[in-house]
Amino acid sequence: MALPLRLSSPITVIPISCSPATSRHDAKQQPLLGFVGCCCSSPLFANITGSSRRHHQATRSPSYFSGKTVRYMSNKGSATRIAVVAVSGDGEGNNEEVVPKESVSVVLLAGGKGKRMGASMPKQYLPLLGQPIALYSFFTFADLPEVKEIIVVCDPSYRDIFEDAIKSIQVEIKFAFPGKERQDSVFSGLQEIDGTSKLVCIHDSARPLVNSKDVKKVLKDGLLVGAAVLGVPVKATIKEANEKSFVVKTLDRETLWEMQTPQVIKPQLLRDGFELVQRKGLAVTDDVSIVEYLNHPVYITQGSYTNIKVTTPDDMLLAERILNTTTAKASV
Repeated sequence: MALPLRLSSPITVIPISCSPATSRHDAKQQPLLGFVGCCCSSPLFANITGSSRRHHQATRSPSYFSGKTVRYMSNKGSATRIAVVAVSGDGEGNNEEVVPKESVSVVLLAGGKGKRMGASMPKQYLPLLGQPIALYSFFTFADLPEVKEIIVVCDPSYRDIFEDAIKSIQVEIKFAFPGKERQDSVFSGLQEIDGTSKLVCIHDSARPLVNSKDVKKVLKDGLLVGAAVLGVPVKATIKEANEKSFVVKTLDRETLWEMQTPQVIKPQLLRDGFELVQRKGLAVTDDVSIVEYLNHPVYITQGSYTNIKVTTPDDMLLAERILNTTTAKASV
């Protein structure tokens, strides 16, 4: 399926012949020459250059490109079609606010048991530098003007942790019961969202270090594409093995991404995905997988390696180190 592309001012284009996750070679290419209006008898040319690892920027006005089909010619002479489906910004490098204020419902998953931590309570409630892990991302989302409400999916016995924090925030807080599996918890949270919300932003409370800048980026991409997820390119070599632990093959690291949260999906798209998953009895391990079953494109927004999931005692130590480093930099 051809992928739509994400656009930011002045214009950003992604080849539809490869997904955002597999177009990391773009930064290695020389500046490209492309043209718009390829169905026209007199195509209009525009310079397209590799402005970042996964995007090309064209200096044309965004309004000109909107709704048209673009083709660019690589330095090796191969052509790739590009579909322009959305535009943000005014063409002069000034981005307008794409995600409206109070239009996002955050589903904060805080119902996990955290058995690998080996602690007396679920990992998301353990103190991290004096504050429960789950409250770090809770406060991050609560400070964003785009967020209308936070639906905390947790065991009722831990609700008081969030209720005590309500006094210091402005957004509405709701609660939902956790399910047996992750997708059940997400579905439970989905039932509580406001009917006017434009986006559902699903986050694992065991990721306390997500930053507001990355959240804003993935919200914007989710609104433009319909589904987006924070991710980072994998650093390690990944090998596929058989059931006897013998290597089958080495996977191409250039095409592999590690998924994070938040994962952002338009509400009706998520509902349609759940209807399909439940009807066919499918099991999914992350939220955008539900949308993938609908053959709808999912955009990977590059996040930060510091957005770790605290699962083991070693992760806790790393999170403390990152927080201490961040605090030290902020005080300089």
